[in-house]
Amino acid sequence: MTRVALSWSGGKDSALALQALLGDPDVEVACLMTSVTRQYDRVSVHGVRRTLLHEQARRTGLPLVEIMLDASCANQDYETAFLGALDDVKRLDPSVSAVAFGDLFLEDVRAYRERLLSGTGLRPIFPVWGADTTLLARRMIDDGFTARVVCVDCTQLGASFAGRSYDASLLADLPADVDPCGERGEFHTFVSDGPVFSSAVPYRVGRTVLRDERFAFCDLE
Repeated sequence: MTRVALSWSGGKDSALALQALLGDPDVEVACLMTSVTRQYDRVSVHGVRRTLLHEQARRTGLPLVEIMLDASCANQDYETAFLGALDDVKRLDPSVSAVAFGDLFLEDVRAYRERLLSGTGLRPIFPVWGADTTLLARRMIDDGFTARVVCVDCTQLGASFAGRSYDASLLADLPADVDPCGERGEFHTFVSDGPVFSSAVPYRVGRTVLRDERFAFCDLE
């Protein structure tokens, strides 16, 4: 039985990765790992409030290890923080032997994960790697996951998509050059319900703001 720490963003891909891991009889999920920007008290990149992250983790029944980052974090700083969090994981559960990621098809991202874990004694695994993203997006909805778009890269997708429910209507409205799972960073989501949770995470939709003249963030309260 392989004990696994899951890199958890709180979005659709990590939720699907958790579903795949929970369905694997040879795997036990030991904990979640999430990057948090300390100055904003929010999930890095996604911009979701830390309180909602904690509610997600509580409903999975899994411990949460947070990777605390500064807002102006350089890549080397991220790597140092990530490796430090792996030490926390090992103290929490010395039997953990792998880290899982929800990456789908970006070879350079996968290679980076593999390099980052080299020498740690932990192997990377990719439970949803290579899945057809159109089919995966539809399966997520069919399986009963509920998600909302919380961040849009406006250089790739219109800001009006921020705050929309991740549903069949949204998938139908996506431009042809946008991946339905947002794998190229076109958008990010927050999953509030689904088969990996004991109950739904309650929230209300707040206002949408534009940051850095590029990213539209929908605040969930």
